Amino acid sequence: MADLATLDLNLLRVFDAVARERHVTRAARRLNLSQPAVSNALARLRAALNDELFLRRPGGVEPTELALALAGPVAEVLDRLRDTLAVHAPFDPATSDRVFPVAFSEYAEAVLVPRLVQRLAREAPACLLTVRHADRTNWQQLLERGEAELALGVLPEPPAIYTRIRLLPEGFKTLMREGHPLAEGVLTEDRLITFPHLLHSPNGSRNGAVDVALATRGKQRRLGAVVAHLSAVPEILQRTDMVMTLSARLALALAEAHGLKVRESPVEIRHTRLSMLFHRRFESDAGHAWLRRLILAVAREVPAVEQGEAPRGDDD
Repeated sequence: MADLATLDLNLLRVFDAVARERHVTRAARRLNLSQPAVSNALARLRAALNDELFLRRPGGVEPTELALALAGPVAEVLDRLRDTLAVHAPFDPATSDRVFPVAFSEYAEAVLVPRLVQRLAREAPACLLTVRHADRTNWQQLLERGEAELALGVLPEPPAIYTRIRLLPEGFKTLMREGHPLAEGVLTEDRLITFPHLLHSPNGSRNGAVDVALATRGKQRRLGAVVAHLSAVPEILQRTDMVMTLSARLALALAEAHGLKVRESPVEIRHTRLSMLFHRRFESDAGHAWLRRLILAVAREVPAVEQGEAPRGDDD
């Protein structure tokens, strides 16, 4: 086993990239190195540690027991070193080429990212925003593994090591096709639950905010379909008698873009609020702080929903 005094610590960057990607070619792209250079570095590290580290498998590589044991500590050390250097590095958005990996819920992405990308193109043209999906089930894992530097969505109260900034409050509205039997007349809870409902659920859950609210009154709706992506919603509503209750801003945008009927939801649903969460180690990072300020500014630019808007208090 190699001694740290004789180990080339540059090899640990290669080890970390391969451990994260589980693929030599993708690791090479991540490091801006050639595939042979990465393979050569792995060979040197294997010799130094007297272990295969990564075994070739169809579609990539599989870490050995030693590699699995090393992956966490190596990633943590490198992440802390990067964070420490970033905190003390000046940040000029006009000249920086920093990559900002973030995680947004699909709703947050739809409402905020177009405006955010527009501002980035104007103020930080060489910076790159990379967005991946976040929800209640995976946001903390993404932040802990360094796959995202902040998460944004309707997210639960985080552990103390994370900072939470509350953004847009949001109400709910109900969507349906034009000419739907519920498009006219008084829309009550009882009328609403006589028709099948469409639920948008990226993680596959069949229990939404409407179900929680109805359950408190001993009522239940019938799901007609559960979809993972919002892109499928407009055509499903156009082709069926399903109805859908979702965040008011998104409902209004979909209605305008696809000729759908939007109505106030008769179900009294507790208002939600988007939150931005990030690890406290980023609080003094100049580039990260700039991005957070930009997101807050973009959120303030989003038009308010005239009806069904939650008060701007501290509740989620």
